[in-house]
Amino acid sequence: MDNNKKLRGALPMLQLSLPLILEQFFRILVSSIDTVMLSSYSEKAVAAVGMMSQYVFFINILFNVIAIGTSIVLSQYLGAKKTDDELNFISKASTGMVVVAAVFITVLIAVGTRPLLSRYSLEDEVRTFATEYFFLYGGLGAFFISFSLLQSSVLRAYGYTKEAMVVSIVANVVNVAGNALSLYGLFGLPILGVKGVALSSLASMVVSCILLGIIIRRKKDIKFKVIGGKKTPAKYYRLILSVGVPTASESLSYNVSQIVIMAMISSLGTYAMSSQVYTQTICRFVFMLAVGIGNAVQIKTGYCVGAGQQDYIYKKVFKYGAIGTGCTLGMILLANVIKHPIIGLFTKQPEVHELVSLLLLLSIYLEFGRSLNLVFIGALKGAGDILFPVLYGIFSNWVIMVGGSYLLGLRLGLGVAGFWIGIATDETTRGIVMIFRWKSKKWMKKSLV
Repeated sequence: MDNNKKLRGALPMLQLSLPLILEQFFRILVSSIDTVMLSSYSEKAVAAVGMMSQYVFFINILFNVIAIGTSIVLSQYLGAKKTDDELNFISKASTGMVVVAAVFITVLIAVGTRPLLSRYSLEDEVRTFATEYFFLYGGLGAFFISFSLLQSSVLRAYGYTKEAMVVSIVANVVNVAGNALSLYGLFGLPILGVKGVALSSLASMVVSCILLGIIIRRKKDIKFKVIGGKKTPAKYYRLILSVGVPTASESLSYNVSQIVIMAMISSLGTYAMSSQVYTQTICRFVFMLAVGIGNAVQIKTGYCVGAGQQDYIYKKVFKYGAIGTGCTLGMILLANVIKHPIIGLFTKQPEVHELVSLLLLLSIYLEFGRSLNLVFIGALKGAGDILFPVLYGIFSNWVIMVGGSYLLGLRLGLGVAGFWIGIATDETTRGIVMIFRWKSKKWMKKSLV
């Protein structure tokens, strides 16, 4: 075992988390710029792309079955100082599964997009925009999305969070540049609208895939030999899936429930849908610190559990959770203080402005709970404690979030604000439950090595 692997596994939390936080910041910044660009083109384009982004997230979650499983298994194997052959087996197994998953998703999008959209109450132009975006980015980009997620997870598991951040920034710059060309007709080029936005997103994934591959090949301590060598034992496929399937199922349940909620919000009209999209965009800046800390906690916990340092990481996670929650609350309060000029960047519609302003106020409740979730569920995942967060998460997503949103938003007539309260209640109650799960120390018996 190369000593460099041990050293990278022992990186301080700040060194692990800071690149992840900055990566989140630039990713969210670019996503926000995308939304502003689209809003200057068409409010209907914002609604269409925002709606289909839920399905792109859904696809990402399916691919993360493999990527998350690979990351968690690798982290614990590196902490336990497993052999190079065992590390290569993990890489080969994950790559084979990614290829199969990408082909499946491509075919599914090709045949299922139009029947899917027929179930929504959409204006014709919104439906056309949504179809174009999903076909081009989701369908043609499936392989590049999946392999980028896998390669990025491998880099982070080995502790190379800075390199993954740089690639993400470069890919996002490509995306913004492509959007500018597509929406503003720069240099005399035709205005492609939503088609151009989808193609820009696709190009950014291609660039990401290529750059990540180059970096992995140049890092001599990373074992990512996917062709040749010994035959991969079946146990490595099972191990990745045994972690990845239930782990991703929690996120899968969340995203499916979000799709159901968006479908219900669509019955309230385009303004309600746009308000939801704009508020989500602003809130992503708020919880980016908790996302970065949560991802770093997952990596750190995996290393520590693999190395038999459970007592050490048990105490540290409470500290990381307090930092993540404190930073998140500070940022959501600041966002509410300066919200009117921020909202003005996205829309000039008074009705939409008023709705977003209300949702940001309610987001204080939402972001408190979400920050707890991101850190403590990240720690539980890294430790290999999978089933409890998944089972409770599925229950909470559908009973509290979807059920509560329907009751408050539609039955009691609170509109999009009622949906926001339902979502916030789900996040907060789950976060509190996960703290008690971590405190119980039952996760200490879930190690993979």
